[in-house]
Amino acid sequence: MGQRVYLVLMDESEEARRALRFAARRAVGTGGTVHILAPVPKQDFVAFGAIQATIEEEAREQAERLVAVAAGNLASESGLTPVIAVRQGDGPQVVRQYLAEHPEVSALVLGAACDGTPGPLTAHFTAHACNLPCVLMIVPGGIDEDRLDAVS
Repeated sequence: MGQRVYLVLMDESEEARRALRFAARRAVGTGGTVHILAPVPKQDFVAFGAIQATIEEEAREQAERLVAVAAGNLASESGLTPVIAVRQGDGPQVVRQYLAEHPEVSALVLGAACDGTPGPLTAHFTAHACNLPCVLMIVPGGIDEDRLDAVS
């Protein structure tokens, strides 16, 4: 059996940070590694192409900063050096393409929001879990860090 690879989708939410913490602890415990993917949604059409390109570039740069910070925190807390990727496009499509390119991914780890719906990607992948090439792990947004650490 190969090394376990945990794929975490990163955004600015607390749920994503909890999912990353869970995945990192699982990776350390199993001798695995973590991949961090930041999907950047396509921006709504703007009539002027230069403005559109600037908006999309700013969104990408923000995602790259977010992933770099998350990777740095992960490395300092767990000693793991994650594989990081920032991809632009429709979230579910970006994730499916990433999984197709990385068959070594053992689990997709997502965070669910505490209030309201679990989040668009979590809702999508729970509804389509039977079509995933890996295990789907959902980390509840309301779980406290002590409990999260205990179960990971």
